[in-house]
Amino acid sequence: KQEASEVTHWLREQNIQTTILGNASNVIIKDGGISGAVIMLNDMSHLKVDGTKIVAEGGVALIDVSKEAAKNGLTGLEFACGIPGSVGGAIYMNAGAEVVEYVEVITPEGHLKTYSAEELEFSYRHSFIQNTGDLVIEVGFQLDKGNQEEIDEKIAELTHLRQSKQPLEYPSCGSVFKRPEGYFTGKLIQDAGLQGYQIGGAQVSNKHAGFIVNIDNATATDYMDLIRHIQKVILEKDGVSLEPEVRIIGEEPTSH
Repeated sequence: KQEASEVTHWLREQNIQTTILGNASNVIIKDGGISGAVIMLNDMSHLKVDGTKIVAEGGVALIDVSKEAAKNGLTGLEFACGIPGSVGGAIYMNAGAEVVEYVEVITPEGHLKTYSAEELEFSYRHSFIQNTGDLVIEVGFQLDKGNQEEIDEKIAELTHLRQSKQPLEYPSCGSVFKRPEGYFTGKLIQDAGLQGYQIGGAQVSNKHAGFIVNIDNATATDYMDLIRHIQKVILEKDGVSLEPEVRIIGEEPTSH
C-alpha cells in the first residue's frame, strides 16, 4: 500500500499522465499504445478470510475470491466464479456491489481513503470510482454462511453455462457492448446476420454474438472498426444505439 501510495503521489508531482488497469481483462488498448505511466496491481494479490468476511487486495482475480468463499462455505459470490477481472476492476465496473462492505483506495494525490458501499453509488456497469480516478487497493466483502452442497452446485452450473456459451477458446476483450434497455445485445447482432462477420483478425464470435474474438492476430484497430460496423448496422436496422462496455484507451497509431 505504501509503495502504491508513494508511486501515485510521485507521478502526480511529476505531472505524468497515469492510467490504472486491473489485469486489463475488459479493455482494448489502441495500437498507438498508452502515453505516460500504467499502474497494474498484479502483485497486490493477498486474500484473507475472517469468519464471514473476505478481505482482498485490488490485484486479486475476482474468480479467486469466489473460489476462496466457496472453499470456506460462504455464499454471495458464486456469480463471480467466471469473471476473469481483478477485484479493483470489478469495483470500477460494479460487479458484486451487493456483497461489498468497504473499498480502500489511493486518491490521485496519493492519499489513502475508505468508502462504504453506499458512497460508491453503484449502478449498471458504473461506480463512483469511475469519476474520481482512485486506485482500488483493498476490498472488504461481507458474505453469509451457506450450504456447501448448494454453493458447489451453483458454481458448477454457472461454470458449465459460461463454458458452453462464451467463446473461451479464443482471446477476447470480454463482453463488448452494454445491454440496451429492452433488448439483448447478442440477439440484435445475431438477427442482423453479423455472427461470424470479420474485419482483419477480429470476428464476431460464432458462439456468442456479444463477443468479438481474436482469431488471427487482430489489432485494436480491427476491433474498433468491427465495433463501429456493428453499431452502424444495428442503428440502421433496429434504431438502437449500442454503447461499448469494453473500456477503450490509449493513442491512435501514428501513420508512417
